[in-house]
Amino acid sequence: MPKSVFYSFHYKQDVHRVQLVRNINALEGQPVLNPQKWEEVRRRGEQAVKNWIHEQMAYKKAVIVLIGKNTASRPWVIHEIEKAWADKKPLLGIRIHGLSSFGDVDSAGANPFAKAAGVGSIPIFDPTSRDWNGRIDSQATYRKLSENLENWSAQGVIKRSW
Repeated sequence: MPKSVFYSFHYKQDVHRVQLVRNINALEGQPVLNPQKWEEVRRRGEQAVKNWIHEQMAYKKAVIVLIGKNTASRPWVIHEIEKAWADKKPLLGIRIHGLSSFGDVDSAGANPFAKAAGVGSIPIFDPTSRDWNGRIDSQATYRKLSENLENWSAQGVIKRSW
């Protein structure tokens, strides 16, 4: 069975890219809620969202932040990063802006770990590949991600106790 991880990401912008990552089948992630289920959880309030995150993250071996163009601006992503760090879960980032979502790729987003309180230096892996014109090649990006996802997932950093 693949390593069990929690994927943190900007739902609205990147859910299709996240599905591509999940389709690689190198790792087992939490269920990705459809928009109706996510709204159902969100409507129950902030504590309900925190409880859902806690339940989904509880038994995962690592937390991977899938970084798209606007991931760093999402409060729940920052919460998930801070929770993973506090819980001493291996934490890492992987850039996914170069994966195609309905035929489009994005520009790279800011480092979300820089916005999380007290979080140390976290590795960010970038599979983005470019063609000879300098344009993002989403198929080559996907291949590079497929070839490296399992290896990268083992390189997360945990909070050290002093």
